[in-house]
Amino acid sequence: MSRSASRSSRASAPPPDDQTTRPADAQVSWFGPEGPDSVVPLPGQDAPLADASSFVRLYRAFLAARAALGLILLAGVLGASLIDRTATNSLLLVSLGYAVLAVTWWWWPSQRRMTPTATALNRRQALATIGVDLGTFAVLSQINEGLNINSAALMALPVLMAAVLMSRFMAVAVAAAATLILLTHALLDGLMLQRLSNQLPPAGMTGFGLFAVAIVVSELSARLAREQRSARGHLELARQQAQLNRLVIEELPEGVLVVDRQGQVRTANPAARRLLSAHGQTPPPPFQLQGVPAWSPLVSAIEQAFGGPIRLNDSREILLTFDDQTRRGLRLRPKFTRNRDSRHDDDLCVIFIEDLRQIHARARQDKLAAMGRMSAGVAHEIRNPLAAIAQANALLAEDSTEPAQLRLTSMVADNVERLKRIVDDILAVAPGARPLAPAIDVDLALRSVAEDWLQLHPGARASQLLKLDLSGLPPRELGSTAQVRFEPDHLRRVLVNLLDNALRHGSDQAGSIVLSAQWLTSDDALPQIMVSVFSDGAPIEPGVEQSLFEPFFSTRSRGTGLGLYICRELCEQHGASIDYRGHPPTQRHRNEFFILLPLAEAPALPPA
Repeated sequence: MSRSASRSSRASAPPPDDQTTRPADAQVSWFGPEGPDSVVPLPGQDAPLADASSFVRLYRAFLAARAALGLILLAGVLGASLIDRTATNSLLLVSLGYAVLAVTWWWWPSQRRMTPTATALNRRQALATIGVDLGTFAVLSQINEGLNINSAALMALPVLMAAVLMSRFMAVAVAAAATLILLTHALLDGLMLQRLSNQLPPAGMTGFGLFAVAIVVSELSARLAREQRSARGHLELARQQAQLNRLVIEELPEGVLVVDRQGQVRTANPAARRLLSAHGQTPPPPFQLQGVPAWSPLVSAIEQAFGGPIRLNDSREILLTFDDQTRRGLRLRPKFTRNRDSRHDDDLCVIFIEDLRQIHARARQDKLAAMGRMSAGVAHEIRNPLAAIAQANALLAEDSTEPAQLRLTSMVADNVERLKRIVDDILAVAPGARPLAPAIDVDLALRSVAEDWLQLHPGARASQLLKLDLSGLPPRELGSTAQVRFEPDHLRRVLVNLLDNALRHGSDQAGSIVLSAQWLTSDDALPQIMVSVFSDGAPIEPGVEQSLFEPFFSTRSRGTGLGLYICRELCEQHGASIDYRGHPPTQRHRNEFFILLPLAEAPALPPA
């Protein structure tokens, strides 16, 4: 630990209740245990001012006062010498020497650029200021002949400086030294002029005043230091609490907006900025809500919240329509920093924003949690009788010769296979611990899935229905790859399901289905890969869109309703997310199912 750091830590630490034990060979001086460069406060005592910036400012102020006093004293002696020749040469030399020393020390570079960690005078500074003052004023009191210089008033400066910048013990010691100088001068003058009774009482009273000033100012300085330490402690706690609040708000999945009466957004966390934008995020706050057509319902809700009555658990639901005609339902819960009846211009409204789809999804998830566990158990139990039915049907098929019997056994076999697929789908999303998925190359995985899907659908290959767009990924020829952690079979199953839905509901024209991938970056989020499946079919109705990922929901008569539900569960198991969004009629591919995949590691992109 450096010497300056040691001084700072001692000055800012609280005083111990008992005496500090030191080794016998420790060198303890009036200026501390570390020799000439140590700080003035004695062991177990605080520096009067523990704040470094306050100490430096006060120290510089005292140096300026000493320099001004030296110049004024020199000017007075010179004026007296020129006017009536009352100033002696010795008095002129002492005044000149003191003025030169005071101005030089004030101007000296090391004293003008003090380290910000200094909190008390070291030995060199104390001797160059207080020591020089006491010595100079003692000499002036002895050689002051003809020119009436008030030495007692001059002694107030070093006493004040010691009381403010040094420990209480040293302040009292300086006051005692100044008092001894005054008493000595009074004693010598009294003996020489035979007026001892007239000289000693004023000097004693002046010394008593110096002691009082030293003690009072030292106590005030110590109290100021305690208040500064307490204030710094509270500021540090407030800073830590602000950082904690900021971290919590930034990580909240719920959007948080702080808005004033004029519609100015003061603060917005990333979740709120995502909810207020159709794609990506809004710009960082502050920004204005008014003037944006998509945010008109939000502005109206905020105005009603400011002007309406106060209700506990007040919530509102709005629907935002963005420029590309995509819609998003939001639930708002406004809270206020003041009473809305006060009508202050600086009232702030804290709005908690949630996506209605996520609210509905959580409600459905709670309802389906118990049913999911029960379904997994039932699926295990169905497997055994289902296998027995399939075996018995196979035996019947071997002995059947009639076409009607063969048709019946074929129907039984088809439905058994269908039940097996349903059981497998249920068990695929059943909860359970799974090992860490491997890191796969998105580029190669999408190419493989597209090729396998085209092999299963020769008509789609012949009509060139599928278009693969990987231009949004880092170029492979530059050695940069985007990898995600996902089970290859699970990713294949998700994409095949989405491609099958696009084929089923899309047109039969070339390029009606697009499988694309794009690398996304954000200032306050980790890089992600967005894999999208576009189709040019009719847009999904809002009522159907709300139930897309619900289990057992299907628009087909023979559909199980587990396809998109299984896709969502598989994505969530790998830390990904899947969602749907519609696009305006100006675009050919109005339907988009997209998957957000967190990167296994950020690709090393080449410099721009």
